[in-house]
Amino acid sequence: MDDLLMLLLASVNETLTAAIVILTASLLLYNLTRNLTNRVARASAIVLACVTVVYICDVFIALEPSRGTLEAALRLQWIGIALVPAAMFHLSDALLATTGLPSRGRRRRVAWLLYLIGTLFILLAAFSDLLTQPIVTRVVAQRAGPIFPVYVAYFLVATGVAFVNVQRARQRCLTRDTRRRMGYLQFALLTPAFGIFPYSLLLGLSETASVGMLLLVNLANIVIILLLLFLAYPLSFFGTQVPDRVVKIELLRFMLRGPATGLLALAVIIFMRPATRVLGLPGESLVPFAVVAVVLLWQWMIALTLPWLEKRLIYSGEDADQIAKLQNLSDRLLTRTDLLQLLDAILAACCDYLQVSTAFVVALSDSVPELVASVGPTRPNAQWLQDEFPALLGLQAQTNAGATEIYPWHAYWLVFLHSRRSLDPDGEPLLIGFLGIQARSAQPDLTPDEQRTFQTLARRAAETLDDLRLQAEIYAALEGLLPQISITRTRAAQVEYKQGREPLPAADDVTLDRELFIEQVRAALRHYWGGPGLSSSRLLELETVQQALPQHDNNPTRALRAVLLQAIEKLKPPGERKMLNPEWMIYNIIEQRFIERHKVRDVAIRLALSEPDLYRKQRVAIEAVADALLELEQQYHSEA
Repeated sequence: MDDLLMLLLASVNETLTAAIVILTASLLLYNLTRNLTNRVARASAIVLACVTVVYICDVFIALEPSRGTLEAALRLQWIGIALVPAAMFHLSDALLATTGLPSRGRRRRVAWLLYLIGTLFILLAAFSDLLTQPIVTRVVAQRAGPIFPVYVAYFLVATGVAFVNVQRARQRCLTRDTRRRMGYLQFALLTPAFGIFPYSLLLGLSETASVGMLLLVNLANIVIILLLLFLAYPLSFFGTQVPDRVVKIELLRFMLRGPATGLLALAVIIFMRPATRVLGLPGESLVPFAVVAVVLLWQWMIALTLPWLEKRLIYSGEDADQIAKLQNLSDRLLTRTDLLQLLDAILAACCDYLQVSTAFVVALSDSVPELVASVGPTRPNAQWLQDEFPALLGLQAQTNAGATEIYPWHAYWLVFLHSRRSLDPDGEPLLIGFLGIQARSAQPDLTPDEQRTFQTLARRAAETLDDLRLQAEIYAALEGLLPQISITRTRAAQVEYKQGREPLPAADDVTLDRELFIEQVRAALRHYWGGPGLSSSRLLELETVQQALPQHDNNPTRALRAVLLQAIEKLKPPGERKMLNPEWMIYNIIEQRFIERHKVRDVAIRLALSEPDLYRKQRVAIEAVADALLELEQQYHSEA
């Protein structure tokens, strides 16, 4: 009975050890792919790497390799064991610096010294028995060497100072949320250190192999798993620029879809074999199918329960209502490609039902005709539309607004499409385009059924064009407004802690974040002739814009437009303008795309570029305008 219990406890220990490896490795990858530029994220990645190395070696030892390999694995564990106290101090230093108390050099030097000491312990463990001596008999154990007490002192001092540093950081927190998170960290931070401390060096060999000791180890492993999760939560908020809500959602989804899925698969692999052996089933054959079934079932459960979990754990009250509205908007909005595909389907239906080979839809944007969708070989070209457009407007003026009458025009029958949302200056439905099909005869000869079907399809085409216009306005508004939302998690963190040795940046400095500044310049250029990207821009706060107000009738939008034009003119090379000259490329792109408002396709043809190449060079040109604008602002401050 005791042997069976020992076997069960050993299997549970193996499972929990592998679970810790999965969890720490997952959290390490999560840190590496999110915000590794942040000091706290880098330091926590080192801590997690130390824990991962130790428990990977534990899993390897459980596989019962040869004696030499087993001894090598026991010594390899010391990479994590020796470095984790230094990594803990490093993390505590990064947390303290985050609260406004960066190291003046002393803490940095102490951290390097601790890493050096840890490296010396690794070398001693790898090449001598002074620190530890592996013992491999019926049970795997280690015997303490003569300098092991030195390691214990190093471990206790480094961990104790790390605890004190986090306490200092906690005292500097000003908000309830940051104080609570730092409190979580203060105790969860001890988990990696005490979770991988080599207790076996302090215990006898018989105690290590006892049932009571295995129970204690299993309980400790469960506590370590819970505390690692507890540690991951507050660390996720450091260095991120997204709201807390997004951080929580990302962490919840990652935990459910990553580590939780891995743990379930691992549990099935380990416990399926003994279970099938008891039932008399072929375990080796059933394990792959069982793993696949459990993973698929778990993913299905996540899809069902995730909205409920997010609502209960993350959203509350008004936040839930606001997020629901934003998600509903996202679900309802179609992209331009979606709407053009719908127009293609409508045109294909027209051709199929009326037995013609060509149909097309022309949209009117700023009174300029644009062929947005077409089916068939004889579609009209852009030049024909441009030449015939005045005559088409004259024909439309003779008809009743909103009517769906068919008019012969060259080799086509046309139906004018009107908006149901917008009115022209005369109060009539606004003309937004027209639908054309290949003419079957000189005059329309549709049967009553064909007439009704064609009118229905024409109305759907008008509704689709209307949606295309409306959603273009929504996208334009978002494109102009989103860059102006400048309060990120990074800026919020500046006021969540007591003021440190370095003063906070000036409140009116709109050029702190260069990427954000470039986004604001991009929005202002796209809305150069009107729109929220210009009228609501934070660029209006620039001193150069404020100084230009009197020269432009105290109109902020006109002043910003003038300053932007001044920055653009700084990019203009000397001499005669040449469209294909590389020196003129940046200026030509800005002038053609945003000042003259030509379409991407037309500008690409004029500059002899492909459209993808034009987009790449346009990004560079916008950055050049932003740099020129910054230069103007710095010039003003230096003169002032």
